[in-house]
Amino acid sequence: MLGYFAAWHHDFSQDEVPTLNRMVMTYALPLALFVGVFGAGRADLLSSVPLLIFLLAAIVGTYIFVLLVAVFLFRHPPGLSALRALMASGPSTAFVGVPVLGYLYGATANIPIAVGSIIVVIFLLPATLVLLELDAARGQQALAGADGASTAPPHRVDIPGTIMKSLKQPIVWLPSAGVVMVLLGVDLPQVVDQSLSLLGHSSSGVALFASGIILAGYKVKFSVPVLSLVFIKNVLQPAVVCLGMLALGFQNPILGQTVVTTALPAVALVVMLAVQFRTAIPEAASALLISTFGSLLTISLFIWLVG
Repeated sequence: MLGYFAAWHHDFSQDEVPTLNRMVMTYALPLALFVGVFGAGRADLLSSVPLLIFLLAAIVGTYIFVLLVAVFLFRHPPGLSALRALMASGPSTAFVGVPVLGYLYGATANIPIAVGSIIVVIFLLPATLVLLELDAARGQQALAGADGASTAPPHRVDIPGTIMKSLKQPIVWLPSAGVVMVLLGVDLPQVVDQSLSLLGHSSSGVALFASGIILAGYKVKFSVPVLSLVFIKNVLQPAVVCLGMLALGFQNPILGQTVVTTALPAVALVVMLAVQFRTAIPEAASALLISTFGSLLTISLFIWLVG
């Protein structure tokens, strides 16, 4: 709400959001997760393998399902389909997960936050970027052909480079390094823990503040695609995860951590990608706004359901 007011009062603009987001995703959140993994401990990491499996299946599975339906059933362009798949599958662990999961589960919350963020960055982000770039390349070639410049060499999408770029992001390798160090029995000195935590503790506040600025920059437009994507993200995805884990006999805290993580609203990255590639900007902004405010109800419902 403060971020929304700051944008409405013209203290911050949409142009400043990438800077705040870069601060969170490059420094504050990776450091917070790195320290948090040590706080969770080796035993909690080893017991969280089912959480990893279910989050991977839920997030990537939802992404693939929506992508295939959009491309083959509704005949949408791959780039637009990928953006919609990201809206319906990627939880906002970096922005909303820290305050919500951290309040509910303490130090162990850093595990689902780290896992959710890594899945989005390693799997969903490269796939979405590649498909958006393919659409952009086709658009450039079509424009060149219309201008009589069809002899120009086709634009090539660097798929391996896109994947490597994602793997090099601190939000991926720093928490992963922390997991390896914990499993190897390495202890984090207290002075290092406290020093890194100074910036790490700012991640949730700055991330939510930036989310408010993003939401203030767009008007809500209700449509069937927007409401369908929000329903899948906020209700259907966590409901399927909850029923599946209950059927397999899982209980808290793994049950609650997994369900609440998938119940988090859509990742704010969808708006940034929509703006960057000039694809479905009103739709992405509307889905993010409705998903975020709607999650006040839906997250509360799933917290109550899993106890």
